[in-house]
Amino acid sequence: MTIFITCDPIWVHFQPVASTINTLAGALYKVFCASSDQARNEMRQACFDYLNLGGVFSSGPVALLSGLNPRPLSLVCHFFAVAIYGVGRLLVPFPSPKRLWLGARLISGASGIIFPIIKVEGFRQMFFPATVPAYYRAPPVT
Repeated sequence: MTIFITCDPIWVHFQPVASTINTLAGALYKVFCASSDQARNEMRQACFDYLNLGGVFSSGPVALLSGLNPRPLSLVCHFFAVAIYGVGRLLVPFPSPKRLWLGARLISGASGIIFPIIKVEGFRQMFFPATVPAYYRAPPVT
């Protein structure tokens, strides 16, 4: 849904944020729900450590969750940055075959979390909202 807000002669155009927030909320729910899977536990710990880095590593995800940044591509980039950070955490001390396998499972698990959620939300509606036919979108509010 595209919203137009009038400020006298100036029109401000806002992008839809619901799909970005829904996707992030669904992904965070799946990451933080109780699980005995070691890869899921590593992903959970990587999320905490990624946010503890500060700067853009914490302000980016917070802006996505609060709706200040509605861009879904930013969401996907941060989500996979967390997964890659988690793999880096596993491989930095000593890259053993067990840690390498766990890192591969972490990336696979991250893909298994985010891509089905994007599919349900609608890839075209999220990443290319202007290409969605008008009868699927709400009219502008004046």
